[in-house]
Amino acid sequence: MLTITQTLVDQIVAHARRDHPDEACGVIAGPEGTGRPERFVPMLNAAMSPTFYEFDSGDLFKLYREMDDRDEEPVVVYHSHTSTEAYPSRTDISLASEPNAHYVLVSTADTDGLGDFQFRSYRIVDGEVTEEEVAVVEAY
Repeated sequence: MLTITQTLVDQIVAHARRDHPDEACGVIAGPEGTGRPERFVPMLNAAMSPTFYEFDSGDLFKLYREMDDRDEEPVVVYHSHTSTEAYPSRTDISLASEPNAHYVLVSTADTDGLGDFQFRSYRIVDGEVTEEEVAVVEAY
């Protein structure tokens, strides 16, 4: 299960809406070994595409060095889908390289009639996708 604060959820959704119609992407870092997402790090979608996201390699390298210096790890890797449901695509699955991370997808398309966005979380390990429950809390 992903436990995440309402503030972080709001920041992810705001980033997805701001970058729409292109996909948004980013990371939420947290202290190593805790599984607790804390530091919101919006990233530039280097692909600048409505159907694909790609972290800028220089920005990603800088982020990993920064996380290493701060004893952090990527707890959440997030991106948005702009016209499909919040479920990992084949490309998303093939690019998932953090087995301990929660992969959050936000859809800015109302694909289920339940509102103007979907917020879902998955574990993706060795190509296997498992949806997980999301607990939104006010604070840890």
